[in-house]
Amino acid sequence: MEQKKDPNTRNIVLTMLVETLEKQGFSHILIQDVFSGQELEGQERAFATRLYYGTLEQLLYLDYVIDHYSKTPVKKMKPVVRDILRMSLYQMLFMDGVPDHAAIHEGVELAGKRGFRNLKGFVNGILRTIQREGVPEDIPENIRYGVPEWIYELVMEQEGHENAVRFFTSINRSDPPVTARVNLKNHTREEIGRMLEEDQCRFTFHEEIPEAVILEDFPDLTSLRAYKEGLLFFQDISAMYPAILLAEAAGNDPVKKILDVCAAPGGKSLHLAEKFPDAAILSRDLTEDKVRLIEENKERIGADNVTCEVFDACIPDERLFGQMDIVVADLPCSGLGVIGNKPDIRYRVQKEDLKELQTLQRKILQTVQAYVAEGGLLSYSTCTINNGENEENARWFAGTFSFEPVTEKRFLPGLCDCDGAYVAIFRRK
Repeated sequence: MEQKKDPNTRNIVLTMLVETLEKQGFSHILIQDVFSGQELEGQERAFATRLYYGTLEQLLYLDYVIDHYSKTPVKKMKPVVRDILRMSLYQMLFMDGVPDHAAIHEGVELAGKRGFRNLKGFVNGILRTIQREGVPEDIPENIRYGVPEWIYELVMEQEGHENAVRFFTSINRSDPPVTARVNLKNHTREEIGRMLEEDQCRFTFHEEIPEAVILEDFPDLTSLRAYKEGLLFFQDISAMYPAILLAEAAGNDPVKKILDVCAAPGGKSLHLAEKFPDAAILSRDLTEDKVRLIEENKERIGADNVTCEVFDACIPDERLFGQMDIVVADLPCSGLGVIGNKPDIRYRVQKEDLKELQTLQRKILQTVQAYVAEGGLLSYSTCTINNGENEENARWFAGTFSFEPVTEKRFLPGLCDCDGAYVAIFRRK
């Protein structure tokens, strides 16, 4: 039975697509801002989320199909019109619960509502032609996987065909897992589990990581009692490993001072605050807005041993030279490991950005390694799968400075049920 969708829901999604694709808005920030101001609940919210993220994920595929049938190339269309075509075609090709006639009708109506009544026939004609003729058969493999050619080639070269296909399949899942870290400082997993059950939230605690929980079916995340009481911090499994590996490397050694140099929104700082409750943690980032995010999360979690500060990680701070037991360098990167959750990264990041990011990462590492005390630890991590930003930087660091590698861990979506990431732990000799 067809699920009836309020046309206004599609209009909201259209606004989000225009903001993302035409005005360079960030998808993960935009969806939070839009949903907080709209009364979308239950099925409507799920429908809007699927349509928005799905259109972004399959953008190259959708544009290829539209260009095959349209005399006007997608790039030369009116921005609103091309985004209407994209979201309408996504419903036709990828959303079984939406009949083609409904997707076409609502797309045509949206064109009229947005002031393009003279192009309603154009929208109708393109969509009905695709409905009648079907998609072309000669679609390149990178387009089928929804990634630019350079990303396709990079992953194929690094991972081999089998693992690359697993990666590309994983990043286009319609139901990526939502993970969170629970604060076990004053509550047990069983107590937090009961809170989640009371809020009709289905969940599974991670088998290997005591503080990790996978949320399977839940209402608005921020409405959960456990979230409001500071017992939940939404964080991917891969992002928990810097603190986990640092705690293992530190063992029984006393840890009194920790510095997190690029900390926003604060997940790793707050995780370390739980791992090392007796340590003073200095959590820094580049701008006031980013530091405000850390402070908000710090207050909600109740991490009294964290101090927040605006500071540029590229600038040496001589006051801290040789003072830190642990330095956390989770650095700006291409983000290729998280494109399953932030699909706009596929189009935002360019191949030439990779070398610039690698240079920035090395500049920051060169600066912050001076803060580590003798015998102290440094964690280097990214949320990318690009070897140039990961293993190559780790080898450069160990060969340039007086540090020895302790451990490293790499995550590739498709081989693990989490975001792509890399973390390496070093100890000053």
